Amino acid sequence: MRGFLFVCLVSFAFSAMARPKIGLVLSGGGAKGAAHIGVLKILEANNVPIDYVVGTSIGSYIGGWYALGYSPAQIEDIMLNTYWDKGFSDFIPRENLLYEDKKLRDKYNLTFRLGYSDGKLKMPTGLFLGQSAQQLLKLSTGAVGIFDSFDDLAIPYRAVAADISSSEVVVLSSGSITQAMKASSAVPGALEPVEIDGKLLVDGMIANNMPVDVVRAMGADIIIAIDIGSSLLKKEQINSTVDILGQLSTILTINTTNHQKSLLKEGDLLIRPDIDDLSPTDFSILGIALEKGEQAALENLTRIRELSVTDKEFAQYRFAKKQKSRTWMLPLFHPVIDIEYDNQSKVALSIIEKHFSIVIGDVVSKEQLEAAIDSVYALNRFDYVNAEFVDGESGRTVVLTTKAKSWGPNYLHFGFDWQGDLSNTSMISVDFAYLLTDVTKNGGQWKNELSIGWESAVSTEFYQPLNKQQDIFSRIRAQYKEDKFAENKFNADQLRPELRNRFAELRLGVGYHYNDYGLSEIGFVGELGTVHFDDPFYDELDYDSLGAYLSLGYDSLNSINFPTQGNKVLFEVYLRKDNYLHNQIENQDEPSIELSLDWRGALGLGHHTFVGIGSFATVLSDNDFSLRYSELGGFLNLSGYQKDALIGAHKVFGAVVYQYDLGRDIPGGTGLPLYLGTSIESGNVWTLKESVNIDELVTAGSIYLGTDTSFGPAVIGVGYATSFGSYEEDEMTVFFSLGKNW
Repeated sequence: MRGFLFVCLVSFAFSAMARPKIGLVLSGGGAKGAAHIGVLKILEANNVPIDYVVGTSIGSYIGGWYALGYSPAQIEDIMLNTYWDKGFSDFIPRENLLYEDKKLRDKYNLTFRLGYSDGKLKMPTGLFLGQSAQQLLKLSTGAVGIFDSFDDLAIPYRAVAADISSSEVVVLSSGSITQAMKASSAVPGALEPVEIDGKLLVDGMIANNMPVDVVRAMGADIIIAIDIGSSLLKKEQINSTVDILGQLSTILTINTTNHQKSLLKEGDLLIRPDIDDLSPTDFSILGIALEKGEQAALENLTRIRELSVTDKEFAQYRFAKKQKSRTWMLPLFHPVIDIEYDNQSKVALSIIEKHFSIVIGDVVSKEQLEAAIDSVYALNRFDYVNAEFVDGESGRTVVLTTKAKSWGPNYLHFGFDWQGDLSNTSMISVDFAYLLTDVTKNGGQWKNELSIGWESAVSTEFYQPLNKQQDIFSRIRAQYKEDKFAENKFNADQLRPELRNRFAELRLGVGYHYNDYGLSEIGFVGELGTVHFDDPFYDELDYDSLGAYLSLGYDSLNSINFPTQGNKVLFEVYLRKDNYLHNQIENQDEPSIELSLDWRGALGLGHHTFVGIGSFATVLSDNDFSLRYSELGGFLNLSGYQKDALIGAHKVFGAVVYQYDLGRDIPGGTGLPLYLGTSIESGNVWTLKESVNIDELVTAGSIYLGTDTSFGPAVIGVGYATSFGSYEEDEMTVFFSLGKNW
């Protein structure tokens, strides 16, 4: 058998020497790059052997796959069945975030990446970090190792990028093929540059979009160049600054392409598919672009057939490619013998090791590699996380690289919330936070917050992990806050004016993260405050309080707004001694116990989601008066009433919600979720324990339409609530919200 293989390889080597070498050049053009696949299919169908392949931008993707040994059919499957739009979002899925990071994102829902340190504002160097794009590449190429030379691939390969600091063309010929692809396609301003060998590399389109000279230098005698670059806009199409900027970019690309075209010689073949009307950013046109590539190749079929070899020669060519592919395919089945860490951050190596789920002895699949990288990236402390394999005779070494966020270590966060209806006061809140990280050796954080709007607050909190694993922590928090409760217009038994509770609070706590999604915490809390009523008939009420608390939480929801999977549970107990400084309140200095339990869970089945909501709160005290109130009212919280319309010391609430994601069913839709939902809700609040009456439960419901935006969730709907007590009229509201709605 080995003798037969040797004879085949020698035979192919002599036949290859006897014919001219053919080089393939694949230009950049975004989603239009599927046209390259159409050309490849025609080339293979007509026995055209490719000896060298060079690509820029999307051309580096397709050229890289082809150089690894993938067939045009396999590349087509990769292109058409990969969700490329995911590459344009690097925000970590909520369900993967740590417990504290979930709380932070829920409150600060505006998706800005902004830091402040060293006396200046900092931002990433790209709109997207490229982490998701890198993961898509790793899934498509597999867990391949690092190459000493891309000449070792099934077809010798080069990727072309540009050094953003010097504008020089950089030809990538070794190392990680996924990093080479990523660098060659890192659109300036959209994706962060990729650092390779000390150079900051971006999309090669700006320097050499159709690198004829590169493939010629590799040894090609005949060149097949495929041009899918954008064409210039016509005069009447230039109507905005964006159009002008796009035109300037196209001019730059066309100039480099025209220069490369001038290097083509007689006998070379230039193919230009009819893709001018296709958008480079619309990945829904992949199938159309592929067909146009086939059509363009068929129009040049006579010239293509002149480059064909016999069936026997092409079979030998494909066999030789397959044998060369074994150099990178066989190590995929070798076990990991060592793990090395290139930690370019202040995150403790022990924490990174804990979350990197690959262990020595594993035979790593591309899916396992993706999950391991995602787990580390979910720590939310890195600009990017990458893993590469170095293959040796005895096995594979994994090298994990973690790079700290370039806009850190101190971050600015922003939140926004606007809720209202057509008949009552709108409630607007704006939140700011300045978070300083790594202020101590164990990863201490200092968070300063300001809330302005319906309810205002200013606070400072120092969070200190107490061990290297950072699962045990202490917390000290001081805040001054104004809780505001709207005038009760709905319940004749609980008529009250609008009231404000202004108080200062100090908390001291210690806790334990029993896993990434759960927390337990105990501590002490003290308050000093005054209650104001917007009515001169009521006196102000001063109070002070001292107590202890226990908090148990778990959160695996994949969205706080429109969840489809997971659960969020919070159980809290407070033991307080409240002292009301008012001569009309008896038993002023009696202790009280507050209990609360909140739960939200979701189960998604295709486009259908069922959400359950439950909430319970009570105050156990010998004192008839208590400022420890719970609220009801608002979207999915007795939807017929405005936000926090009902308050009382004792609360019970439950809801069942059904949501249908119809966004992806809309013809021409963007793929964003668009939820049509309805809810059935029931609950009430009571001021006195003796007045709690299940017969007074309010039944409510809603029908709503919602989606996620760059400002957070947007919801509009109709809510309805039945009457209760001595209030005889049912309530119906048309409500809306933008931003946080929890």
